[in-house]
Amino acid sequence: MTITTTSTRTSAAVSLRGVSRVYGRGVAAVRAVDNVDLDLPRGAWTAVMGPSGSGKSTLLHCAAGLERVDTGRVLLGDTDITTAADRELTTLRRSRIGFVFQSFNLIGSLTAEQNVALPLRPAGQRPARAEVRAVLASVGLADRARHRPREMSGGQQQRVAIARAMVTRPEVLFADEPTGALDSTAARTVLDLMRAMADGGQSIVMVTHDPGAAARADAMVFLRDGRIVDRLSGGDAREVADRLAAWER
Repeated sequence: MTITTTSTRTSAAVSLRGVSRVYGRGVAAVRAVDNVDLDLPRGAWTAVMGPSGSGKSTLLHCAAGLERVDTGRVLLGDTDITTAADRELTTLRRSRIGFVFQSFNLIGSLTAEQNVALPLRPAGQRPARAEVRAVLASVGLADRARHRPREMSGGQQQRVAIARAMVTRPEVLFADEPTGALDSTAARTVLDLMRAMADGGQSIVMVTHDPGAAARADAMVFLRDGRIVDRLSGGDAREVADRLAAWER
C-alpha cells in the first residue's frame, strides 16, 4: 500500500471520513472512535474535549497516523494516509507532523539543543546549531540551550518538547494534554506559546480535559462514547466547562 494524494488542495489540515477504531472482539469489543467525520482547519487551533474514556486520545492518534483506523479514511491535507505502509507513515510523521505529549519525553543525558535536534538526525539531515538555537529562542529558551532536563522546570521542559516538535516545520502539531503535568503558571506560558503559533498560521490539534486550556483554542470539538456530540467556537472557560459537564452526566 502507498500514500495517495488528491488533486485538489483542501482547506483542512486533517480530515477524517467515517473513521472508527475498535479494540477487542465480540462482546468485549470497545468502539473507541465511532464513525467520525471531522475536518480540522488549516492554520487554526482545535481543542478536543470529552469525559474520560470518550475517545479523545484515540481520535488524535488516528488523525496523526499513530494508530491504524478500522474503517474510514484519514487525510493529511490532500494526502490519504489510511493505507500507507509503515515505512511511509514513519517518513510522513517525521517530516509533516509534530507531537507534544503530557510527558515531555526528553532524553535526560542530552542538552536542550541536542533534544531539539533529534528529529532531524533520522531524516539524514545534519542539524545546524544556528537553526536549532533559533527554534529554542522562538519558545523563549535561548539561554537554556546547554541545560539538561534536570536543570529545567517542567514548563521549560515542555517548551523544549514543543521546540523539538517544531524543528521540522510540521504542517500540523498534535498535542495530547500538553499542560496536564504543569502548574498553572507554566501551563499559561505554554498556552501563550501555542496561541502565538496558531496566530502565526500553525495548525494545532490539542486534546485536553482543562476548560481553561480549551478556551484558548479557536474551536472545540466534544466527544462522548467515540462520537462527536457538540462543537463550540470562541467560548470562554466557563462556557466550555458547562458544555463538558453537560456531556459528563
